[in-house]
Amino acid sequence: MRMKRWNVVLAALALSASACASASREPEVPAGPDAVAQAEVAEAVAGGSDDVVSGAIVVDFKDGTTKAEFDAWEQAWGVDLEFNSLEGPRTGVTLAVGVGDVEDVLQRIRQNPAVESAEPLMHVRSSFTPNDPQYESQWNLRMIDMPKAWDGNRGKGVVVAVIDTGIAYEDHEDFKQVPDLKGVSFVKGYDFVNDDEHANDDHGHGTHVAGTIAQATNNGEGVAGVAFDATLMPLKVLNHFGSGTSADIADAIRFAADHDAKVINMSLGGGLYSQVMASAVEYARKKGVTVVAAAGNTGRGRVEFPAAYPGAVAVSAVGPSGSLAPYSSYGKELDIAAPGGDKSRGDSGGILQNTIDPRDPSRSVYAWYQGTSMAAPHVAAVAAMLYGAGAKNPDEVEQALYAGAKATGDQAWSEQYGHGVLNANASLKAFTGGGPRWPSLGWAAALLAVVLLTLRGRERPGFLNILFRPAFFVPLVLSTVGFFFLRTWFTGASGAAGDVVNVASLPIPDWQRIIFGRATVSPLFYSALIPLVLSLPAITWRGFRPAVGGLALGFAGFLAYAAWVGAPALAWMPFTFLAKPWLGFNTVVCLVIARAMLKREDA
Repeated sequence: MRMKRWNVVLAALALSASACASASREPEVPAGPDAVAQAEVAEAVAGGSDDVVSGAIVVDFKDGTTKAEFDAWEQAWGVDLEFNSLEGPRTGVTLAVGVGDVEDVLQRIRQNPAVESAEPLMHVRSSFTPNDPQYESQWNLRMIDMPKAWDGNRGKGVVVAVIDTGIAYEDHEDFKQVPDLKGVSFVKGYDFVNDDEHANDDHGHGTHVAGTIAQATNNGEGVAGVAFDATLMPLKVLNHFGSGTSADIADAIRFAADHDAKVINMSLGGGLYSQVMASAVEYARKKGVTVVAAAGNTGRGRVEFPAAYPGAVAVSAVGPSGSLAPYSSYGKELDIAAPGGDKSRGDSGGILQNTIDPRDPSRSVYAWYQGTSMAAPHVAAVAAMLYGAGAKNPDEVEQALYAGAKATGDQAWSEQYGHGVLNANASLKAFTGGGPRWPSLGWAAALLAVVLLTLRGRERPGFLNILFRPAFFVPLVLSTVGFFFLRTWFTGASGAAGDVVNVASLPIPDWQRIIFGRATVSPLFYSALIPLVLSLPAITWRGFRPAVGGLALGFAGFLAYAAWVGAPALAWMPFTFLAKPWLGFNTVVCLVIARAMLKREDA
């Protein structure tokens, strides 16, 4: 019985596998009042829907049907049925997994008079809805698909540092904790404005931001938060006027990184470039911290600092319609968009959270705010959920954030929305544990076949000799998937050793992440430049040719796959639509290089 349960679980985990049901035959529409519903089920099976457990069926026999009886029918049906649970002998509910043609099997089973019903095994989700009385007013949480995301992860135990005006997190002197933060987990923070350990809010901004990240949820009070099981670290760098210094912010970033924060949220910005702050952001990222920052509220095409620093996730704001808010900054450094509110048609278009009355820090209010300041904490909170799901570093978090974002139009990236509008549920689904990009290696293998087929018989090198020759195979792997296993083997590596592990664990084209630290990638790396440069010495040094051939094929596979799934944002490109042609052209150049390097000249 336990083995049957495990089979069902494994079948559920294999949803991404090809659908077992035959899609070539039109499903029959049953008669009766449930005809439409049953037709929808048949269509879901044929289409491999996530609502159906692939290759699994449930059969409900009439009460009194014994196991010996349905065992005798199994051979004709082509299935292996077992009672679903200890209640099976009484209820008659049985399961079968690993079913090939689900609809065909079900049609045969339904003809048996002992069968009350037979159908595909369905997924049923809780679709968690919090009981916070003002949750219905939080359009922003539904926009990023939080009800489904909450079913899987709520950021438990992940520390998120809120670098802001402080948080109303404690009762201390004249300060009071706001009611909707009671029960939220906090770790020790610091007030860099007043140089003490009580980072209390005397403005209201920081508490509002913190509420979006981890407001106490399902507590019958006020509103909900995104990652409400996360732990907050209050770091006050802005005074009661909402202003601060680059020195305090830089110190706060380093404090957070040194005190086990996994995510930093900075809903602040403006001013000139600061090397001190830029270095602090770089320091935090190298320590494995995801740094999220608001793009700014100028309404102009320029992302403000600190969001514009390499290594920071820059967030623009959208309103309830999903369009860029009129105040939101945007630009070439932008990474992603999230709900920030648009109150042009009333307060309800803003982001609602519990905070303090700026005129009286001891008084709690529920307020509608708008700004990229409100958008950034949505992203920071989902980053915390991704860490809670097992992400190990900022690269893995960002990859999932961008993969799950809802793109605008047919653009993989734009200056207004980055990779698209945040979707928490899709990002959690996209998270794969930071595994390698196996499709790139598959494309490289396919392109190797193309190269060999374009060579005349005597010009072709021995296929197995190439594939298993380290000089060829190692560069091919390094340029498609990287030495991804190094992060597992050298988890604690730091300093220069840590830098080497971080670089080598990425495919060569993605080394630009370490160098430039942004989501928009350098077209110099996403091109044939590196194989082309290395091919020059190989013209005379023949022993170097297999390595260059493997490298060129790896690059070809990587670039072809990148173009196939949706071209990334390429820096310095005058038009976004040029990304795919660029990748396609450079794929062809890489193939030409690979062909030249692998061709036997002694034929």
